[in-house]
Amino acid sequence: MLARSLLQSSRHDFSITVTDRSPTMVRYCADALRDLGRVRAAVGDLEHLPFTDATFDVTLVTGALEYTDVRKVMGELARVTRRRGVVIVSMLNPASPYRLVEWFLYWPALRVFADLQRQLRFPTTRPHGAAVSGIRARTVPELRGLMRRAGLRPTDLIYFDQTPLVPPLDRIPAVQRWAQRLPGMDARTRGRTRWLGTGYLVVAQRA
Repeated sequence: MLARSLLQSSRHDFSITVTDRSPTMVRYCADALRDLGRVRAAVGDLEHLPFTDATFDVTLVTGALEYTDVRKVMGELARVTRRRGVVIVSMLNPASPYRLVEWFLYWPALRVFADLQRQLRFPTTRPHGAAVSGIRARTVPELRGLMRRAGLRPTDLIYFDQTPLVPPLDRIPAVQRWAQRLPGMDARTRGRTRWLGTGYLVVAQRA
């Protein structure tokens, strides 16, 4: 979806390389974008990218850093990006109220309920539970520091997906509609309500 949106919305002549560690996902993406003609798909691991040095003008990682060794990934992103090129990465915001409640209250409570259900042999078609996710989110200062150590200079910070709600309130349709009508709840922001963003983007330049 992202590659198609970029290629269809820009007047500039460029190509895109999409990478994922899943061969199935890579094949699916290549097939779905075949009509655009400017997309290369490659199986790859973020910690060991299968590209030569200084390959890309812009390198974008979204929805993946939380599952990696960020130090290694930043070194790889700097390596494959040309001098004065741009690196853009997304990260879940571990300091947001939403993530704090989700990770340290809501998910643990679901696991307790799941254990009780199993012990009491309580019949249900909707068992409780929350699998251990493997997410290792970094705060903004941590991520910026790792980028600088890899030779990347952070230039911009944008928060996104703001919400005043916390789980499980965000799953109630009437409450969702109320929250969406609140002023200042933009899709992305650099403003005063940025602390409510459940995720953020950092833009950096290759030194």
